[in-house]
Amino acid sequence: MNDEKCVIVIDESLPVGMIANVAVILGMSLGKERPEVVGDNVLDFNENMHHGIIQFPVPVLKGNSSILKDLMNKLFSPKFHDLVFVDFSDLAQSCKTYDEYIQKMKKSLESDLNYMGVMICGDKKKINKLTGSLPLLR
Repeated sequence: MNDEKCVIVIDESLPVGMIANVAVILGMSLGKERPEVVGDNVLDFNENMHHGIIQFPVPVLKGNSSILKDLMNKLFSPKFHDLVFVDFSDLAQSCKTYDEYIQKMKKSLESDLNYMGVMICGDKKKINKLTGSLPLLR
């Protein structure tokens, strides 16, 4: 895990509630793809169980529509094929059901998607190369 890193890049122009929603969706989706990054459940002094959390920090970085589109283009390229990433777009946000999302995505070109956020996990050096210049979202 020492050579691993995960980051979230979110469009900073979104309202605070939407930023939180995007971060939650991305985190849950990545947890499905990379369950090994979540640690074991732990017990406190009173032996109450607390479910495992990710084993390393996940910085949330500032992005915008242009930065996110550029990141996604790079992530789809062969150079970064080994990174695991989860994206969230305006198309996904507009759907009321997952079936609707599936049907709309089948008819959509990637170039027409407007990304609200992306979570990337994998080789620390590659992720730093992609996102190292982005500031923290505060």
